[in-house]
Amino acid sequence: MPVVKRPIGIFDSGFGGLTVARALFDLMPAEDYVYIGDTGRYPYGSKPLEDVRGYAEELAHSLIDDFDAKAIIVACNTATAAGLDDLRAGTTVPIIDVVAPGAYALVSATRTGRVGVIGTVGTVSSGAYVHAVAAAAQQSSETVDLTSAACPGFVEFVERGQITGDEVTVLAERLLAPVRLAEVDTLLLGCTHYPFLARTIADVMGPDVVLVSSADETAFAAKDQLHQLGLLRTGGSVGSRRFLSSGDVDSFRELGSALLGFELDRAERWPIRNSA
Repeated sequence: MPVVKRPIGIFDSGFGGLTVARALFDLMPAEDYVYIGDTGRYPYGSKPLEDVRGYAEELAHSLIDDFDAKAIIVACNTATAAGLDDLRAGTTVPIIDVVAPGAYALVSATRTGRVGVIGTVGTVSSGAYVHAVAAAAQQSSETVDLTSAACPGFVEFVERGQITGDEVTVLAERLLAPVRLAEVDTLLLGCTHYPFLARTIADVMGPDVVLVSSADETAFAAKDQLHQLGLLRTGGSVGSRRFLSSGDVDSFRELGSALLGFELDRAERWPIRNSA
């Protein structure tokens, strides 16, 4: 098959990457897509980064070797933070992440220079956003003051389909306290699961704080890179969309459809090969 006609591969620890997938579907509808949600090993955020790095390598190589992907979208902030450079060095196709596009959008949106990012423990402790925001600020000649906060528990709520309610609000009020005290005017949702909690996060942060999701920015970055490489597929027909899960496929199909608003009726099982 000509390279341009091969599918785009997407992976995440579970359902969060579906927010990125939806943005990609909307922006590049002619492309074929294969999405793997590693629900059998989520959440990634509390796991050692070395383990997450291994998961990411396994998922990426499966998308390339088993599904002939022409590009990989790492729709997981924790997997990106765990070792994006190693992943790029070990593959032969373009690897596009969610961290850099989100950081540039954050810097572009701020009015005061006081910005915040929330993410999993793994993502925040890695310092990936500290470096990405600094790079974005330097490129834009902006001065920013970044406050980061880890939000353990957010992913688990989303993976259970519990995205509103008193429990979620109480947890959000506690976890978001550092960025509220810093009086940030712009907050980056540094985990692809967090847009599902955007209403609660917005209520806690207040109406003056702009929430930035990296999903749309990642889709634009992917389209630009594929175009530059001559890999962008165009045409009037809508491409195929294939979904796989390493966990319970029925639960993945049901919750994924409820969260995203489109059907995952043909979701399939993706077998975990690496037991680490």
